[in-house]
Amino acid sequence: MNYDIVIKGGTVVTATDQFPADIGIADGKIQAIAKQLEGTRQIDASGLLVMPGGVDTHCHIEQLRADGTTDEDSFITASTSALAGGTTTAITFSAQFKGRPIGPSLAEYHRRARSAMIDYSFHQIITDATDAVIQEEIPALVASGVRSLKVFMTYDPLNVDDRGLLRILAAARRTGALVTVHCENYEAIRWRTEALLAAGHTAPKYHAWARPEVVEREAVFRAIALAELVDQPIQIFHVSCTEVAEEIARAQARGVKVWAETCPQYLTLTEDDMDRPGLEGAKFMCSPAPRKKGAIEGLWQQIRRGTLDVVSSDHSGFSFGTAQGKGIAGGADNFRDIANGVPGVAARLPLMFSEGVAKGRIDACQFVRLTAYNPARLFGLTNKGRIAPGADADLVLWDPSKKVTLTNALMQHDIDYTPYEGMEVTGWPVMTILRGQIAMQDDKVVAEPGSGRFIPRGPYDLIKPTGRLPNDFDASAFA
Repeated sequence: MNYDIVIKGGTVVTATDQFPADIGIADGKIQAIAKQLEGTRQIDASGLLVMPGGVDTHCHIEQLRADGTTDEDSFITASTSALAGGTTTAITFSAQFKGRPIGPSLAEYHRRARSAMIDYSFHQIITDATDAVIQEEIPALVASGVRSLKVFMTYDPLNVDDRGLLRILAAARRTGALVTVHCENYEAIRWRTEALLAAGHTAPKYHAWARPEVVEREAVFRAIALAELVDQPIQIFHVSCTEVAEEIARAQARGVKVWAETCPQYLTLTEDDMDRPGLEGAKFMCSPAPRKKGAIEGLWQQIRRGTLDVVSSDHSGFSFGTAQGKGIAGGADNFRDIANGVPGVAARLPLMFSEGVAKGRIDACQFVRLTAYNPARLFGLTNKGRIAPGADADLVLWDPSKKVTLTNALMQHDIDYTPYEGMEVTGWPVMTILRGQIAMQDDKVVAEPGSGRFIPRGPYDLIKPTGRLPNDFDASAFA
């Protein structure tokens, strides 16, 4: 066969194996994996690892806000950052605003996303579980290919109460969608926050005091219990510590369909990073909060055990020096009023490879499973996250020994800082290929706006209910 491109001489790394081979690409697909392939264009991968392009299933990109503004990173700037870091596919968030229908905001989000330079899909945030949303809008959006719903158990005005969560879980069960959950106890955080501010504790470091591990652990237990009641599969977002992972492991041992992710910020940052002069600590504020230093090794243990099987970025970029970002420039002067979230879509793969593979905590195949194969499989991205004939030719050529000091400029996003400034990593992407087209080479992104594609997701077996219900009664059929 005459291949458009042949990647020659590299070490192919899949979710289960690594071996020397060439990869033949034609029509945007992987056509062959063998030795001595020839093509119209040949790319020398000698000394490099050839891995699936990263799949980041938790990114906030140009997310709409109720006042009509959006998050700072656009689909163009976030795509640039993703490709610079070796990521070729992302799932990002379409917002719902309380008291408003989903349809218009989802349509606007589709319009904005057409400028993307990576392939993408959506999670639909549900904040208002009205009859119209539950009975009409969720079935319509799932049928359109948006096959995952996002629920917040905290934050004004995003949080839903237990009854709302039950209704959303039931709607997901009826329509064949996966539910993803931000688990923190809303009232406990409000109570702690009010007490901290009354005591004069306003600095960014008190963000961690307002939402200690127990408020995350309690909410995870509750979310799993409600999901088990409905028999609805869920994924727990951004697990921050072992205590939370242990709740998930217990449910998995019972046969509950619950999956969990963590993020590089919980594997590299600690609550001490928020304890800096003035408001500098705001650069490291995200929720759940980074924990004490000892939590990091505990999370790696949970990764090796398989309790945590996805690592996403939770890219939520808020600039430090702008009013629409962290809010410092607009007068926010206490932890309650500072926007939560850190940028990280470009840093995800380098940090995971360096902290994981280079330091011997995981091997290269585990790296591929955590950052590409598992997220693609969990969210029904059937042509992504794997190197196999017929899969999309989404590849990253990786120099496993290259040492790089992270800087904000290397992140290539539209945010004015990175929380990883000055960290040295071992391992770096030297080329990113999306559907057979070179999208980044030697830190220069060459993809064109609009070259990304929306990926509608159909039904798939992994997220089907177990069929185990209390008293064998399916309340979702009636509620």
